[in-house]
Parts: sequence; structure tokens; C-alpha cells
Amino acid sequence: MSRPNETISPLPKRLKAARKAAGLSQRKLGILADIDEFCAGPRVNQYEKGTHTPSYQLVKVFAKKLEVPTHYFYIEDDKLAEVALRMNVLSEDMINKILNNLDS
Repeated sequence: MSRPNETISPLPKRLKAARKAAGLSQRKLGILADIDEFCAGPRVNQYEKGTHTPSYQLVKVFAKKLEVPTHYFYIEDDKLAEVALRMNVLSEDMINKILNNLDS
């Protein structure tokens, strides 16, 4: 039997953190993601509270607007999520060097 914490999606927490890091209001993020301006704020609020779950396509739009990798929203471990954010800004050459070091 799973504990309640094990079934909670990391998406609401990650979406809120990425939005705040980008300095955007819920309404502004919703509008940037092409959600109708009159319900943009409440809808993003529902996603951040976990009341509703955005479609994968909408999560991809959020990721693009917030300049984070899509998979960031689904990573359960906080440290691995931080690694994903940091890896996202590295050049392909740096990523290849890191992968080579991990293989060694």
C-alpha cells in the first residue's frame, strides 16, 4: 500500500517554483501559454495547487515559456530536479564532457 506522499505529483510544486523563478504571476504565465486571459490566473492556480492537471502539451508550453526542460516538472527528487535545471543551460559540449566523466 502506498503512502499519500508517494502518489502526489511533483508537477504543482515544480510549476510554482519555475514560475516564481521567472518572476511571473500566475495570470501572466497563463496568458503566455495562450490560456484565455480571463481564466489564465485561476487555471494556473489550480495546476499549482494540484486541483487539476495540465495536459502534457500544455506542460511543454509552460516549460518553453519558463525556459526549463519539460521533464523538470515530473522529477520527484529535488536534487535531481536541480540537476535538470542546471544541465538545461549547459552547452552540448559540456554535457558530453559530463557524460564522459560519468562513464569513467
